[in-house]
Amino acid sequence: MWPVWFYTGLCLVLIAVITPAQAADRPNILIMGEDVDGDTVARNSQVFHRVLNALSNQLHDVGFDVFDETAVTLENFVQGRVRRTDAELIDIAKSIRRPPIDVVVLFSIYSTAYQHSYTTKVKVRIEGRLLNVQTGQRLGNVELDYPEGWNAPQQCNRDCLLRSIGDHSKIIANDVGSVLAEKLSWMVNRSDPPENEGNLASQGVGAYQLIFDDFTQAEVMEFEEYLVIFSGYESHRITYGGATRTEYWYKSNISNAKLSRNLNKLLETLNVSGLVQISGNTYTVKKISLRYSKPARNPRDW
Repeated sequence: MWPVWFYTGLCLVLIAVITPAQAADRPNILIMGEDVDGDTVARNSQVFHRVLNALSNQLHDVGFDVFDETAVTLENFVQGRVRRTDAELIDIAKSIRRPPIDVVVLFSIYSTAYQHSYTTKVKVRIEGRLLNVQTGQRLGNVELDYPEGWNAPQQCNRDCLLRSIGDHSKIIANDVGSVLAEKLSWMVNRSDPPENEGNLASQGVGAYQLIFDDFTQAEVMEFEEYLVIFSGYESHRITYGGATRTEYWYKSNISNAKLSRNLNKLLETLNVSGLVQISGNTYTVKKISLRYSKPARNPRDW
């Protein structure tokens, strides 16, 4: 019969082993349309909105948190803009703080209609890609069309075409959304990844910039010994090193909240006064310098 303390210790070990695999945050997703190309369907079209809704539903149905662009940008951004560049879309996604966006789904809709004397031939293609907002890393892409197109009435006016394209685009969008959802699910849920691949960190979802400001090299070297034992650690590299400032590119599937706790705990453990500031995936640790008291003067020395 094993003593109680043995089973208690065993449970703690099992929890410690299981927790890192579950530590990664499930990414917050924003879906945005790329319509800067004049051949794409503009975002103020009903076709665009039907595709947007279909993509959103596919990602939502498998458990991802999908946020509405208008709702999260209502206060600080101009609404209703069309033909926006990639730079504008990415800047908007990176600027959103409540909630922070991890992955942006960018999609484009291409449609053509050829009117013949007996019918109208219509074709649609949808392109979608996943982008890590903070690191800029591509996480996957997909391109699907409706095989061979379809026929619409010969005298198909604008409203007729919009309905026809919208109906078929929704079907394609469901497939595009399903593929993108599967790609994201694989990155988030893969249970037994080979070493250095397949988990969130190697896919770029858990990449952070760590900045240690106003610390000496000796202090930073001591910090580094702890960084490599944080749960979920994958790898790190120095991107800048100076006398009082060191910057790291830190890859890990640790959650944002736990990384913040670990950095604060690190300062406490080493008895160092500091402040941890967080902006997106950038964590800045600033040293709080304390003034040393002046030595007491002995009048007898004068």
